[in-house]
Amino acid sequence: MSATEIKTTTDQKMQKSLEALKTNLAKIRSGRANPGILEHIQVDYYGNPTPLSQVASLGLADARTINVQPFEKTMVGAIEKAIRDSDLGLNPASQGTVIRVPMPALTEERRRDLTKVVRNEGEDTKIAVRNLRRDANEHLKRLTKDKEISEDEERRATDDIQKMTDRAVVDVDKIVTEKEKEIMTV
Repeated sequence: MSATEIKTTTDQKMQKSLEALKTNLAKIRSGRANPGILEHIQVDYYGNPTPLSQVASLGLADARTINVQPFEKTMVGAIEKAIRDSDLGLNPASQGTVIRVPMPALTEERRRDLTKVVRNEGEDTKIAVRNLRRDANEHLKRLTKDKEISEDEERRATDDIQKMTDRAVVDVDKIVTEKEKEIMTV
């Protein structure tokens, strides 16, 4: 593996870390309804834990209500139970074959708690990015030790990886700040 390949794969992995952060933050609810909040919920589908999005279609009824339409009528009870048992604090109500999930308004205290969760997610992503930097730098050192690249090449590649890391950390901070604003907006 060359220094260029190491830089490319490290950059790709850092971008994946940022995408994972965005996905995780989409699950954290602000005052508005967002079907993405329910996607990670596992439903007991004939004995197998299955993501909710694979057993029902998710949509918005209005700004504060999510509609869950099971693909099978027999799944209504199981889906309702899975949503109620999740750590989201939601109380679904079924109306025939449609399950309505009203999003309660957030209190100021709950908003503050959610911003802490957002910051922790951001911090975890920064740690992941720094770990990627460390792994790439170790790989470069190994290449230099094995005389596959020169010390100058290693130094340039290390500097490039540091710049990628700095960019990724700035991006994480931007994403976290935007989500905090979204949560704190009443």
